[in-house]
Amino acid sequence: MATPQPTAPLKFNGAGHLTTRLVLATLTGRPVRISQIRASSHTNPGLAPHEVSFLRLLDAITNGSAIEFSMTGTTLVYKPGLIVGSAAGYGASGGVVKHELPRDCTRGVSWFLIPLCMLAAFSKAQVNVIFTGPGVITSATDKGDVSVDTVRTAILPLYKNFGIQNNIELRVLKRSNPGPGGRGGGGEVQLVFGHQVRLPKTIHIMNPGRVKRIRGVAYATGVAGANNARMIDTARGVLNQFVADTYIFSDVSSAPLIPAPERNNAAAKKKIGVGFGLSLVAESNTGVLYSADVASSAAGGEAPEDIGKACAYQLLESISQAGCASIVAAPTMLTLMAMGSEDVGRLVLGRDVLGTEEIVQLARDLRVFGMSGWGLRDGSNAGDVVVSIVGRGVGNVGRKIA
Repeated sequence: MATPQPTAPLKFNGAGHLTTRLVLATLTGRPVRISQIRASSHTNPGLAPHEVSFLRLLDAITNGSAIEFSMTGTTLVYKPGLIVGSAAGYGASGGVVKHELPRDCTRGVSWFLIPLCMLAAFSKAQVNVIFTGPGVITSATDKGDVSVDTVRTAILPLYKNFGIQNNIELRVLKRSNPGPGGRGGGGEVQLVFGHQVRLPKTIHIMNPGRVKRIRGVAYATGVAGANNARMIDTARGVLNQFVADTYIFSDVSSAPLIPAPERNNAAAKKKIGVGFGLSLVAESNTGVLYSADVASSAAGGEAPEDIGKACAYQLLESISQAGCASIVAAPTMLTLMAMGSEDVGRLVLGRDVLGTEEIVQLARDLRVFGMSGWGLRDGSNAGDVVVSIVGRGVGNVGRKIA
């Protein structure tokens, strides 16, 4: 009997779309080699702190993964293992993985949560991860990351379409906006994802429907709660003209404390992550979700009224792009469709969503990892495109067919 030859790693260049490629590598079991990671940078070449932290997270929830770096960090070789989750024996603290983000992290915790949820659906056992440390930012960021509230209200409900809906919870234990310079936060978030499947269901989502209600969360961290009232009042002033059923919840919390040792006081702490923001989600009568997320910058100087108005207009823009998935939700839905059973799934997207760099690159990466190409045709409404994807039946190799 011939000895099976090891699979050659797929080769990519650059730091762009790093999490997408690592997630696809883990789901399909294909090793990857990523070169030229910020090789031209003279000050910060190689992997950034949040990217190294994501690799540590992958190592914590998988068994048998191998991760190799070059001396400068500009080349990464990742050989994925089996996704085992945080079951006792694999995680820390008896089935709970405590993942600490570094102080110089510049990305919101949603940058970690969205790919983690995708992996958790195909885990061998439950995933229970607590993000802690001085680098956890729960609000939206200037780099385009959405808040934890948007992940909870606009991303996690998408899994119900694929038959994944039980024992899924996202808890915000401590809130935090970005710290000075947009780095660090000091928040704390827990994700419990206890519904694993062999294969996602095939979906046919063709009718975006009409928006029937809008919900949201206004949050103020370490500042007066009156900022929430001002954001809510301004946002409702815009949205009530279109949808009367609008309700925005107000959440006021104190700023988190992180260790800041001094010469005379080793146990000294300081406040970090002060600010406010607004997360909005619109739901149609067919269950389609559109989201918007705006938060105050770390530099400050923004009025709550400006945040409320900007978030309301951003939500209206997301709705105007039409389709059955917003730009935040589309990558998750398209990836799950490609991983599903060997049948044709259909999803209507707006042209402005389908034509973004992220979606186009996702289609290319899926082909590289052996998934099928997408079929495109005009939808029934102007500006809509029907995306047809044949699932490859890759699914969850760690679970038996029920």
